[in-house]
Amino acid sequence: MSVPRNLLAILSVLVAPFSAACRSAAPPPGQSERLFEATIARKVSYRYLLYVPKAYADDVTKRWPLLLFLHGSGERGNDLAKVKVHGPPRQLDGRDDFPFVVVSPQCPAGERWQADALAALLDDVARQLRIDPDRVAVTGLSMGGRGTWDLAMSYPERFAAVVPVCGGALPDRACLLTDVPVKAFHGARDPVVPLAESETVVDAVKKCGGTAELVVFPEAGHDSWTATYADEALWAWLLEQRRRARP
Repeated sequence: MSVPRNLLAILSVLVAPFSAACRSAAPPPGQSERLFEATIARKVSYRYLLYVPKAYADDVTKRWPLLLFLHGSGERGNDLAKVKVHGPPRQLDGRDDFPFVVVSPQCPAGERWQADALAALLDDVARQLRIDPDRVAVTGLSMGGRGTWDLAMSYPERFAAVVPVCGGALPDRACLLTDVPVKAFHGARDPVVPLAESETVVDAVKKCGGTAELVVFPEAGHDSWTATYADEALWAWLLEQRRRARP
């Protein structure tokens, strides 16, 4: 059925103003400032090892301290056995008395630790288990040490303490950690991540009024994690830490 020409003319008159309004105004000549804003959602996924001490089941009212462990670049992939090569996961097989709930995710191959994804993982674990929100700590080695700094600086309000091992960070966000105790570890002869990378950020935290300590192993190379995690004094120190109230 054909549409009368006079009706088409009327429709074109009515539609034209709306079409013009929908089109963006032409930008002015030359260079000008613009703003773009959008909310973008993305899917994140981590496979992880979960350690729960035997005593967790004894008292259903008790909330437990949580330790998040971030491995190094060599343990990335989709084989969780790699996560047990170094650090706390290596020590936990066959042990049931470690006084923390321990979460040890595996970073996918070719990726780096992402602070927002790790924060979402912590939220999910806290929903499932009896976690004390005032006793959450993060530690990691090498790439995981760098991820530890980044996560703590991105969400300082979440943590009672941070323990970066042979990692580094830019000092520009160091003042965000003034209320988060830091105990960092590094080998003096590290050929992969220079000692100066830990020294710089630890000094920056101190200058901001924060509590930060750097433990240097004089003869250690990149592997400063073996000595770090073998020290029972570290775990005793972490058990003493509580998230500080923020002004």
